[in-house]
Amino acid sequence: QVQLAESGGGSVQAGGSLRLSCVASVASDHNYRPYLMGWFRQAPGREREGVATTNSDGKTTYADSAKGRFTISRDNAKNTLYLQMNSLEPEDTAMYYCAADFRFSALRRITPSLLPSDYNYWGQGTQVTVSS
Repeated sequence: QVQLAESGGGSVQAGGSLRLSCVASVASDHNYRPYLMGWFRQAPGREREGVATTNSDGKTTYADSAKGRFTISRDNAKNTLYLQMNSLEPEDTAMYYCAADFRFSALRRITPSLLPSDYNYWGQGTQVTVSS
């Protein structure tokens, strides 16, 4: 129902910035956008974790590690999700994935989920490497 394509990853030094983008291509027979969209990451040997998520009502949720450094935004006209990452640290090194889900709920309206299991659609990922 939707294909997600991430871009913007790369290698930076600690303290640097990157901006990730995710273009969502919705099937032509769909008349609505994903309700939830978010950024997740997975480092080698670790489980996938939520970084920042948002819903169509403009609510956002950030992981503690992202608060104050990362900003998620969504351009509905362009069907694009962004993640501005500042003050990057070596601990931010991971594959970053864009995810989406169409399902609505009262809870999701209040707090966009950071749980990977709440998302049905995933991109291929973009690598972010931060050196010290």
